[in-house]
Amino acid sequence: MSTRLAPGTVHALPKDLRDALSRAPQKVQHAWQDITPLARNEWICWVTSAKQDVTRERRIQQTSDKLKKGMRRPCCWAGCPHR
Repeated sequence: MSTRLAPGTVHALPKDLRDALSRAPQKVQHAWQDITPLARNEWICWVTSAKQDVTRERRIQQTSDKLKKGMRRPCCWAGCPHR
């Protein structure tokens, strides 16, 4: 994707998530750009709040999968405490 991937409202887009989104299908990249900055912030915080690397990697994959399916925010998560 030629467009720079947008960050969240509070959180910068971490390199591992940015790399995964950059490799994702165009539909996923478009979904990322289309959601609100607050929604992007929640995805970023959900990924970065993982305590273990394996959980973080799984959440990165789930972010791509869920965006591809049309989800605009992480499900079943209390939300970013930083907002």
